[in-house]
Amino acid sequence: MSITFSGWEARTDRTHLNSGSKPERGGRYTMYHGTHISIAKNIIKGGFQRSKDGLLGPGIYVSRNIDKAKCYPLNVDKKQRVVLKLKVHVGKVKKIDCDNHPLQKSWSQNGYDTAWVPPHSNIASIKSGREEDCVWDPKRIAVVGIAYCLNDVTKRELLQLIDRQAPGAGSGAQAPHKHNCTVCGKENVTPHPLQACWKCSETICPFQDSHKCRN
Repeated sequence: MSITFSGWEARTDRTHLNSGSKPERGGRYTMYHGTHISIAKNIIKGGFQRSKDGLLGPGIYVSRNIDKAKCYPLNVDKKQRVVLKLKVHVGKVKKIDCDNHPLQKSWSQNGYDTAWVPPHSNIASIKSGREEDCVWDPKRIAVVGIAYCLNDVTKRELLQLIDRQAPGAGSGAQAPHKHNCTVCGKENVTPHPLQACWKCSETICPFQDSHKCRN
């Protein structure tokens, strides 16, 4: 069957809950983290390390808004950026929605696992208006795919590394061997039917969540 695309954006299950909705306590969500291409491999192999500080204090900064993740690291060419696709178990969530919030940097010391800044909050330093999350415990975060990487070779290498790090890898189990699609990043047993977009010629996958044609 032939499918013709020129662009789309999909909304799927509850793990892709809109970034404007507060993450529910105990929920598991798809989130994203932008990092330098040279650091991505270390994160996949060894896990995240808490930042020493930041808007919400120490922690791992992530977002359900992939466009926000694509902006990081700051002042780096986009070819050097990688956006990791994550599954995050948020635990107990504290909403931080204004400057000088009393728990802005001490939420983790007050029994919360994640701090959440909603979109268009009253925090002056977030010029984009996009949501932001900070997770205290790195063990609450699992890297499950690559959401953005302009270097196809590097993207393939990182996806293979994620596959090797998956629970049960190398255990001798006889379950079907799964791969992550090199375009959409989603796990699959049989290869996804990749094709060129008829409008911009970019390689696309029918299972990817969104596609925007190049100008």
